[in-house]
Amino acid sequence: MVKGSEEILTNDHHGCFKGKAWNLEEKVVELANKTKKVGRDDPRRIVHSLKVGLATAMVSSFYYCEPLYDSFGASSIWAVITVIVVFEFSVGATLGKGLNRGIATLVAGALGFGAHYIASISGKIGHPILLGFFVSIISAIATYLRFFPKLKARYDYGLLIFILTFDMVAVSGYRDDEILKLAWHRLANILMGGFIAVVVCIFVRPVWAGADLHQLVSTDIENLGSFFEGFGVEYFGASEGESIWGGDVLKYKAVLSSKQNEEALCFQARWEPPHGKFRIWHPWNEYHKIASLSRDCAYHFEMLNPYLNNHPIQLPLEIQRQCQEHCLQLCTESGKALKSIAMAIRDINPPALAKSHIQIAKEKAEELISLLTSIHFNGDMKMVSTTTLILLLIDCLSCVEKISDSVHEFVLLARLKTAPKRAGATPTEQKAHHNSTTTQIQISE
Repeated sequence: MVKGSEEILTNDHHGCFKGKAWNLEEKVVELANKTKKVGRDDPRRIVHSLKVGLATAMVSSFYYCEPLYDSFGASSIWAVITVIVVFEFSVGATLGKGLNRGIATLVAGALGFGAHYIASISGKIGHPILLGFFVSIISAIATYLRFFPKLKARYDYGLLIFILTFDMVAVSGYRDDEILKLAWHRLANILMGGFIAVVVCIFVRPVWAGADLHQLVSTDIENLGSFFEGFGVEYFGASEGESIWGGDVLKYKAVLSSKQNEEALCFQARWEPPHGKFRIWHPWNEYHKIASLSRDCAYHFEMLNPYLNNHPIQLPLEIQRQCQEHCLQLCTESGKALKSIAMAIRDINPPALAKSHIQIAKEKAEELISLLTSIHFNGDMKMVSTTTLILLLIDCLSCVEKISDSVHEFVLLARLKTAPKRAGATPTEQKAHHNSTTTQIQISE
């Protein structure tokens, strides 16, 4: 009896061990798959990880190289910390964070030294009291500034570093007589660490926030065009049992939640030096307007979705077919216009082809309005619903036209600001050249 019990316990123990080993193996495989997926979704992540490793290896030479260590001492750790904290995915984010940290450190270090010097004049008793007063007031003011929405969105990190550096310099100076040397070592190491991070970020497979923003805005508009075309075919043109509805058509929903990402990329892009098609003074602010209009259009599309679950268009038989044809063409031409606009943004060219598609869609909208005015509703709620749908489609067309106008303005500004200056040209000749460029863009439409 005892022997049998021991065998059962042994078998249970082995079974439990095998179960745990199997679960561990499953978790390892799952982790490996997730790791592959992260790199497969965006291979730039792998490159970014290697770049951070390279930058940290370079800055750690401050410790390995004796002349550098003798010059800066234990403060060299601030160079390593700066690289780790400042190095971001894109060039714009790295430059923005690095400049925030460098300027905040410089200003805070100067103020901290000034506060220490003024407090030291007051004597042994007044020194800690006055120093505590300065630390309290400056920290409170800088912290309060972090609550301002624009400052928080753009310079929150800089304000945080300002508070940290000011307090460290001012307070540590009470016990350390070589406060100026301490502040200089800290600033020099932070500047060197930031410089190494920026150099590696720019010259080793750079990731440009401006290019990502440019691609994001154009892709969002292209997805809007796919939805508009797909809705027209699905609701007005698809045969019974036929459907093209799927994930690609519904990608427009990402536009509804892209505001925060667009604003972050737009801010980061302003820090970046000229690169590729984006020259100095590129009109980054115009992306805000285009993205805002795109979201407005996406919200209109959200109101179209419920109609797919309702009955088909309900109108008198003699005009039902004609109305469906006009609605289908309105959706198709508007969708093509949006895709042409997306292409115009990518190439920074005037959306001339989009204008022609919009004009055809507007003609169909006018014909639909004429049809609606000839219909007698007689209290039929199905016809009221159909009329609402048609009016909503016309509103969507209006959104498309606004996007097209905004993109035209963006292209005009981008071309004027990125047009190369002719050598030896006078300001009058430069202005004439800009005016001729504007005329050429207008004629190309």
